[in-house]
Amino acid sequence: MILDLAGAEEAGLLGSGGHGFDQPAINRFMASGPEAWARVRARLTELLAEDGVADLRENVSLRERLLIPQELARMHLPIEVAGYTDFFAGRQHAFNSGSILRGPQNALTPNWPHMPIGYNGRSSTVVVSGTPVRRPLGQTRPDGVDMPLFGPSKRMDIEVEFGAIVATGTELGDTLTVAQAWEHIFGFVLLNDWSARDIQRWEGQPLGPFQAKAFATSISPWVVTRAALEPFRCSGPERDLPLLPYLHEPAEYFFDLTLEAHLTPPAGHASRIVRTNTRYLYYSAPQLLAHHAIGGCRMETGDLLGSGTISGPERGNFGCLMEQTWGGRDEVALENGGVRKFLEDGDSVTLTGWGEVDGLRIGFGRCEGQILPAPTTIGKAS
Repeated sequence: MILDLAGAEEAGLLGSGGHGFDQPAINRFMASGPEAWARVRARLTELLAEDGVADLRENVSLRERLLIPQELARMHLPIEVAGYTDFFAGRQHAFNSGSILRGPQNALTPNWPHMPIGYNGRSSTVVVSGTPVRRPLGQTRPDGVDMPLFGPSKRMDIEVEFGAIVATGTELGDTLTVAQAWEHIFGFVLLNDWSARDIQRWEGQPLGPFQAKAFATSISPWVVTRAALEPFRCSGPERDLPLLPYLHEPAEYFFDLTLEAHLTPPAGHASRIVRTNTRYLYYSAPQLLAHHAIGGCRMETGDLLGSGTISGPERGNFGCLMEQTWGGRDEVALENGGVRKFLEDGDSVTLTGWGEVDGLRIGFGRCEGQILPAPTTIGKAS
C-alpha cells in the first residue's frame, strides 16, 4: 500500500502542513532541511507502525482514502531534476573499462585515484522507471573503417548505479566539506545510465561522452532517505594513495547494499546478469558532492549525482555489459538459452536493490526500462 502524503497533510495528520506534498515533486519538502525530514519521518512511523497511534489505524474511512494499493498507482519522477552529474566512482569499473580500451598497464588515468571524475549529463532526459528507452541514432566508426557511419547504435548497454539526491543547495562560490555535503543529501535512488558504447567510443575524445549518454537515464520512483539507510552504513575502501584533505571523511559514508540487474528478452524469462554492492565504490556520495562544489559551483535542490557503474571483483559483479562481455568479445548466457553481447530491441532491464541486516530489510523498488527500435526517419514529427 502507498500512503497519500498530500491527503494525510490535508487531513491534519502531519502537523502544521506546508511540506509541499501536494506538489508534483518533493523538492519543497527536501529544501525544508533535516529537522523537518526527521519530524515527518517520526510522525509517519507513528501513523504506520502496528503499535503506533490510532489516528489512522482506527479510522476506517480515512485509511481507505489515504492508503492506495500499489498496483493502482501510476509512478512519476519523485523529484524535479535540477541538474544531473554522472561520476566514475567505482575503481573496478574504471580499471575494467580502461583495460578494455587501453590495456591493464594504462587502465587507470593518473588523476583517477586522487579525485572523483565526472561529467555533466542531461537532466531533461532523466526518466522514471517504466519509461521506454528508444535506441539512439548517432555516429560510429567500427574497427577497420576509415570514415564514420551514421545509424542506430549497435552496442546498447546498461550501467548499474546508485543516485544521490541533493536536498538543500548552495550559493554561487560556496564550498562544502565532506561532512557538510552529507547533510545536504536527502536520499538515494537506483539509477540506470543507459549507454550507447559504439557512439561513446567514437565521440568520447577529448571531452568525454555526449550523445552516447544523453538519450535516457532511468531512476526508481522511490527515494530512500539517509535516515532509513543508517543501519547499512559501512567503512570505505583502502586507498591506493592518500586523498587531499578536502576529500577526507570524518565518518563512514558508504553503504552495504545489494544491487541486481535482470534482463528479460521479448519472449523469455528474466535472467540475472549483475549482482553487485555499493560497498565496491571508491568515492562516497558526500565526497562526490564536496568535489562538485569545491570550485564554487552552485548546487541546487533536486540535483542528481550518479555514482557511475558499480562493479565488484568477479565477472558476475560487473555492472554493465561492456565489462561482462569484455568489450563485445564474450557473450552473456541467458536462462532461456539465449545470449547477449549488448541489448537488443525489445529487451527489458530491471534494477533492484536492498539492504539487509539483523532481520531488517529495506528495498528500493524497481528501476526498469525496455529498449524500443531507433527512429526510422530524422526530423520532428509534424
